Amino acid sequence: MADILKGKPVADAINERTAAAVNELKEKGVVPTLCIVRVGERPDDLSYENGAMKRAAAVGVEVVRRIFPADVSEEELVSAIDGINADPAIHGVLLFRPLPRHINEARVCNALAPEKDMDGITDMSMAGVYAQKKLGFPPCTAQAVIELTDHYGIDLTGANVTVIGRSLVIGKPVSMMLIKKNATVTICHTRTRGTADIARNADIIVAAAGSAGMIEAEFVREGQIVIDVGINWSEEKQKIVGDVDLDAVSPIVSAVTPVPGGVGGVTTSVLMSHVAEAARRSLE
Repeated sequence: MADILKGKPVADAINERTAAAVNELKEKGVVPTLCIVRVGERPDDLSYENGAMKRAAAVGVEVVRRIFPADVSEEELVSAIDGINADPAIHGVLLFRPLPRHINEARVCNALAPEKDMDGITDMSMAGVYAQKKLGFPPCTAQAVIELTDHYGIDLTGANVTVIGRSLVIGKPVSMMLIKKNATVTICHTRTRGTADIARNADIIVAAAGSAGMIEAEFVREGQIVIDVGINWSEEKQKIVGDVDLDAVSPIVSAVTPVPGGVGGVTTSVLMSHVAEAARRSLE
């Protein structure tokens, strides 16, 4: 039976480091501050916002909120972001997406200064991930995968990693971050032929397809590590499930992350670490 790689110990370790960094910054007169920008009242946004605010309070990060109605104009939203960019007291921004359809999301995202982009939503931040430069920050979920492998001592050097999914939120950035750790990465997607065969030959699988339970027994073999990034609502099971069929996979592989309780639980801790780092960079 596989070892279950839980996210809580990883999050706890990040929180401890972040709290220490925040205290050090406060001693220098800098209060790390996150601005949450939310348009409308989407339940999933509200849930993540509540979790982020609790995590911020736990590590000493201040939070301010800019809340807009769902019918806010694009110009008003861009103007608000311009104001946030110019505010030296705000070190990081979390902008909830998707935005309403009448708003050009790419324009709004790229209006954000990359040094205040905490979740890798600007083109410049993504360029930083690809060029391995500190231009903004990588997406929190992608970094959460790396934090988890580091915490559990998973050696990525020379490892064959199959990433299933090619989104800009996780699949592409995490692939670049894995390469930076000296892994050899194969990306599979909806047009890939023989995904199960490719995955079965990997040392590590990162499942980020957004498809409930798609990683079944035929995708895995003994000795593998499986990292499940998927968060899906299962009508059949009436609960949140991952991209990995845990019941089918866990008797075979060496280690697997659960959903919930795995990578997802690490993301808000990564977010707060980004705010602390952005505040530190502001001193330079």
